[in-house]
Amino acid sequence: MPRVLGAVLAKLAMVCPGGDGMRPRLHRWRGVNVGRGVWIGLYVSIDALHHEALPIGNNCTIGIRTTIVTHFYWGPAQPASNGSVVIEDDVFIGPHTVILPNVRIGRGAVIQAGSVVTTNVPPHTLWGPAPAGPLAAVGVPLTRANGYQGFLRGLKPHDSSRV
Repeated sequence: MPRVLGAVLAKLAMVCPGGDGMRPRLHRWRGVNVGRGVWIGLYVSIDALHHEALPIGNNCTIGIRTTIVTHFYWGPAQPASNGSVVIEDDVFIGPHTVILPNVRIGRGAVIQAGSVVTTNVPPHTLWGPAPAGPLAAVGVPLTRANGYQGFLRGLKPHDSSRV
């Protein structure tokens, strides 16, 4: 399929209605191997160059604003062997997840919202980031007037024993 048509279909798939109908169908038309019973949320971005390197299993859910990247390189296009993402059957991917190249998400895994997936996820595993918590006290607000360097100088390590 010509790259321009594939890009148009990818953009349409991001915003059109039908998480279990039209969006998966548009991705199939552009060459993504999408299984049966797949639900794809709004604003999901599936790699534009190597979408063929992304099989999505049956009965999967991909949450709103998820990004799936199957390659990293600059310059001329390279073969899809540069990376791939495999999503096995019965996987649930929470909203705002980023999945990077060379990752396999095992059957029945659940990925928590906001996760960045950089390594393989074993089957039947709840996967996600540690709960957010305090990192440092902000002494200088991060504003245009203070700048990034001023913000960094104003950080004081947080005493986690008091949390």
